[in-house]
Amino acid sequence: MLTAKISDKDKITGLTLGADDYITKPFNPLELVARVKSALRRYTKYNEKNEEEKIYINGLEINKHTHICKLYEKTIDLTPIEFDILLCLAENKGKVVSSEEIFETVWKEKYFESNNTVMVHIRRIREKLNENTRNPKFIKTIWGVGYKFEE
Repeated sequence: MLTAKISDKDKITGLTLGADDYITKPFNPLELVARVKSALRRYTKYNEKNEEEKIYINGLEINKHTHICKLYEKTIDLTPIEFDILLCLAENKGKVVSSEEIFETVWKEKYFESNNTVMVHIRRIREKLNENTRNPKFIKTIWGVGYKFEE
């Protein structure tokens, strides 16, 4: 905040309401620049991209930001929808995710009953991951409930 109000009460109120910094008039322009640079440095430091961009599960690597999926270091060609479904399941690893949840997360639309869209995409993902349909390694079907990404 850059303001003419200089009382302690005003400063405390401004910072309490969410201001990152509080500068009163008159101010030194060089101080303002230094404070902005300091705020940018903190933002950059605490918002650096790190290995959390990637999910590793049983030889499968999913990079959230580059949208690249690898199985044992070999790139798997997934459509954007397939990638988003796989990411949704991987981020909920060990939990059952219903078809409705997957559909609404990926397509960002309301799910309609008797919609086989998710099932068809899951089948294609399994094929691309060379999954054994009888005993899949990654995506398990929990009949009547949804899908679960195994750990």
